Amino acid sequence: MNEIRVVVCGDEGVGKSSLITSLLKEKFVENIQHLLPPVSIPRDYSSSPYTPDITILVDTDSSDIATLQKEIRQADVIWLVYSDNYSYERISLYWLNMFRSLGVNLPVVLCNNKCDLENSGLEEREQAIIDEMIPVLKEFKEVESCIRCSAKLNYNVVQASYLCQRAVTYPISPLYDYKEGELKPQAILALKRVFYLSDKDHDEVLNDHELEVLQTKCFHKTIDINELQKIKSTVEGICPVGTFRGLTEEGFLALNKYYAQTGRHETIWGILRTFHYTDSLSLSDKVLYPKLDVNVHSSVELSPIGYEFLVNLFVLSDTDNDGGLSDQELDNLFKPTPGIPELWTDSNFPRTVVCNEQGYVTLQGWLAQWCMTTFLDYKVTLAYLGYLGFESPRGSVAALRVTKPRKTRTKDGKSYRCATNDRTVFNCFVLGAPKSGKTSLLEAFLERNFHETYSPTIKPRMVVNSVEVKGGKQCYLILEELGELTPAVLENQTRLNQCDILCYTYDSADPDSFQELVDLREKYPKLDELPVVFVALKADLDRQQQRCKHQPDTYTKSLLIQPPLHISFSWGSSLNELFIQLVETAVNPKLSTPGIEQDQENDSINSVVIVASVISGVILASIWYYRGR
Repeated sequence: MNEIRVVVCGDEGVGKSSLITSLLKEKFVENIQHLLPPVSIPRDYSSSPYTPDITILVDTDSSDIATLQKEIRQADVIWLVYSDNYSYERISLYWLNMFRSLGVNLPVVLCNNKCDLENSGLEEREQAIIDEMIPVLKEFKEVESCIRCSAKLNYNVVQASYLCQRAVTYPISPLYDYKEGELKPQAILALKRVFYLSDKDHDEVLNDHELEVLQTKCFHKTIDINELQKIKSTVEGICPVGTFRGLTEEGFLALNKYYAQTGRHETIWGILRTFHYTDSLSLSDKVLYPKLDVNVHSSVELSPIGYEFLVNLFVLSDTDNDGGLSDQELDNLFKPTPGIPELWTDSNFPRTVVCNEQGYVTLQGWLAQWCMTTFLDYKVTLAYLGYLGFESPRGSVAALRVTKPRKTRTKDGKSYRCATNDRTVFNCFVLGAPKSGKTSLLEAFLERNFHETYSPTIKPRMVVNSVEVKGGKQCYLILEELGELTPAVLENQTRLNQCDILCYTYDSADPDSFQELVDLREKYPKLDELPVVFVALKADLDRQQQRCKHQPDTYTKSLLIQPPLHISFSWGSSLNELFIQLVETAVNPKLSTPGIEQDQENDSINSVVIVASVISGVILASIWYYRGR
């Protein structure tokens, strides 16, 4: 915030101009003019970084209603002054109701000026001010703080000015409900997220070391054992179960509630702003939506740092060390977020990835799901990295990498895609006639058992898994069955651009199955710009002569591509061979693009090995570490 505008209001004669002058001159000045012009006070740069660069003090004349109301509408905070019983009564009867009638939602700092004129002792005066201000605080939530001042003695004038600044830079209203005497729900959610991210070992308590780290991170200073003990004693006094084995979540919330009740809400804001919360208690857009420049022909993948973060998150969240994330463990993992990403629920997660026998997501499936998410919509990954507490000097973009733009060349008047030299995640559309085995192929990709019962695919479905290619390198393959949306997707050039390879499937035991592929290619000629692999499924059954002008082998030969692979779900090795070929074809699409004659010297998959080896090293090392725990 560059500046805040403090409008000083109150009845005639309460000392508004004298307070402003006393603040500027640091002493009382007699015989000042009736109405001071606006005054700008530059920031003391030894103060908090959240202090505004300029504070503008605006004096007002209570009799000039039009100008007064104009200034109030332009204000950031109101410094409301009274000095005797009459002006005190007018605070609730006139001033605060007038502010509300203007429709402004501004914090108010209530100031009792001319306390030097009181005859009672100090303790009596303090008690009197408490007794008279508490009813106002309870009735008017916009009154954030109260203070006694004397412009003549220059008593508490600077403190009153600070309270005005603090009301804007550290607002209490988003945090605490004075009427209910409780932290507000949004503040509780934010503090729970802070607790979760600070509980590095996920044992549901903050130990001494974690508290020290939190203190250093938020306030850039260490905490000694005496301060630590004082915090624990405070929590024990207000929440008996708040320090069980360390500072519990309940104790952490009770401590921050105590800070709000005792006027130390800048401490709460120091914590929340360190964790990138705005004044509305939403996470900053800079954290959730950082800028990442992506060429239209590039894709986005996880970087080695991103893989490492997600592996560590899985390990910490797998509290029973059974190698899978149960529903409860997933719920706990996503506590600091809005919940499981909508993209995941739309795609029927966890049916999209490899799970163990109990149906729990394995580390292999966990990483694959994030690879698919990043490929389909990297902004979702960036936002969730922010929610989950990923930290790097570069922000969450450090967890991703942008691949080189995919190039297209022309040969003999036909376009084809060039080999990709740094991608490790590929998208494959699985197309074919109904009952050809597309759904079973997706299930087999996730190592699930084959089911005889046929169920037509209505909604699109996608799955993702890792594939180990030649040389032991690891890539990720997304298989997508389009269901009833097949025509809409194949007519959408943007969706076709996202596709790396087409897998044409047909039932080798059904004589009418192959004709569907021929018709599909004729109806959508744009498909010929993509590399393809033809697959004859159900190869363990009797092969049938296809009722088609061309038989599959002859047809693929005319397209200058490899003949169909014959696959059976009972032949494990043939399935693995198919998935490897799909990835290799996606890496080097020229070799399997219809109508492109192959050169004598074929490109190889070596171009992807360098990038894949780095990522595979991170993943495998993490998995070995996890298994050795």
